[in-house]
Amino acid sequence: MGPGGLRVDSSLVRLVVATCQVDYAGRLTAHLPMATRVLMIKADGSVLVHSDGGSYKPLNWMSPPCTLREGEADDGRVEWTVTSKTADTLRITIEEIHHDTSHELGVDPGLQKDGVEKHLQELLADNPEMVAPGLRLVRREFPTAIGPVDLMCRDAAGVAVAVEIKRRGEIDGVEQLTRYLELLNRDPLLTANGPVQGVFAAQEIKPQARVLATDRGITCAVVDYDALRGIDDSEHRLF
Repeated sequence: MGPGGLRVDSSLVRLVVATCQVDYAGRLTAHLPMATRVLMIKADGSVLVHSDGGSYKPLNWMSPPCTLREGEADDGRVEWTVTSKTADTLRITIEEIHHDTSHELGVDPGLQKDGVEKHLQELLADNPEMVAPGLRLVRREFPTAIGPVDLMCRDAAGVAVAVEIKRRGEIDGVEQLTRYLELLNRDPLLTANGPVQGVFAAQEIKPQARVLATDRGITCAVVDYDALRGIDDSEHRLF
């Protein structure tokens, strides 16, 4: 193992602070020049590249399933090549590693929803047709390797439908559902009647989130919390 080497243990999350260059090639190309960054290799196989700026989002990343191979660049520096199932590549050329540590995080219990989100989930589980006509509930909190999907349903044709519920629908929620769908669509029991479909349900959905969801084939559903609770009863309204 060279001075810039890295061993990869699939059961651990590894955090590396390194001076590196990053090149992505796929549907588009992207280049990050040599600089000090944080590299994260997660236990689920994903690889993320972070900088000190840019808020919480990585500068570049590769979602699982992907493979990481350590080799040597033409100039002798250590090079990691991350390849996705679609043959996209993320090439990280390392000049120097400043910090390298691994951690066993264990099983995450998942995000604890606030009262409104939790109640929305309960109400929609009892009334899945409020999300889309013909839906029937299979299970609440359907498990995946990266956390539970709020509702797993079937439509009238028997197609599996994953429903992610938020009080306010933003881009992060669409990204979360996208990751769930990538995993769920590998399960032949769920895809027997066709690919698993996604529905992003919220009281309010931001325009940017709606555009992203549409681009990824995810249906958006705006739900009326008051109507679900029986507050918005048309028989007792004055107007």
